[in-house]
Amino acid sequence: MWLLLAFLSAALLGFYDAFKKESLRDNAVLPVLFLNTVFSSLVFLPFILLSYGAPDVLRGTMFDMPVAGWEEHKYILLKSFIVLSSWIFGYFGMKHLPLTIVGPINATRPVMVLIGALLVFGERLNLYQWIGVLLAVLSFFMLSRSGKKEGIDFKHNKWILFIVLAAVLGAISGLYDKYLMAPPENGGVGLDRMIVQSWYNIYQCFLMGAMLLMIWWPTKKNSTPFHWHWSIIFISIFLSAADFVYFYALSLPGAMISIVSMIRRGSVIVSFLFGAAIFHEKNLKAKFVDLLLVLLGMLFLYFGTK
Repeated sequence: MWLLLAFLSAALLGFYDAFKKESLRDNAVLPVLFLNTVFSSLVFLPFILLSYGAPDVLRGTMFDMPVAGWEEHKYILLKSFIVLSSWIFGYFGMKHLPLTIVGPINATRPVMVLIGALLVFGERLNLYQWIGVLLAVLSFFMLSRSGKKEGIDFKHNKWILFIVLAAVLGAISGLYDKYLMAPPENGGVGLDRMIVQSWYNIYQCFLMGAMLLMIWWPTKKNSTPFHWHWSIIFISIFLSAADFVYFYALSLPGAMISIVSMIRRGSVIVSFLFGAAIFHEKNLKAKFVDLLLVLLGMLFLYFGTK
């Protein structure tokens, strides 16, 4: 079950990336990111209010959320800082790079998570899973090389560095998620998944609001202007849905963060299709061959976990 949920989360993330790219075209980054945190918070605010005012309404459902104190919230606040840092780097990088370049770089995230999962959580992969991982790594490397044909200097382009930093912070966040939701007897904190997803969105909204007022607002007349676009709402909708499915998958018995993270990066397939059909990006034939390796790698991961 957790494996199928990981594939669903990957598809939703692909749509999230596409709407994010559309929202950032000729637009100010920080206001778009702030509105994303606002709408994501609004999605989960009713569940938070019900958990305090009418807990019986959600009891026994997948949206049930117990009340937590500072002992739990301090861990969630740290996650908010990690994720928001990753988003800031990722949003700026995505604005200035093709979607078919950003996707493959982001797709290196599972390799970092895999190494962390092997070292920190002692997860072990079987032969099929290792083949799937190696195929995925190879395909992502080939996709990145294809991007060089578009004249982007990977060594001296600061936006490439921003995407790499976003990927590193995203990998750290993935490992931290496993730690937050693993039971104490397995070395984790044992937090409820709804508490984590709901409250980290709330904290991010306040943090991003403060950044908007301190950094963007005083200089808005000298920077890229902000304009509203309907796609901004869909960023939050698809991200909230993807993360909900992701957290639910991690909360299930036997879920492996190394596999879930790798499958979620399969979102590059969806974002590639958007890059080709909507954004009319270049060098698609070479990248399409590389994407076939991504699909093959996902199949090996799937059958290796069955």
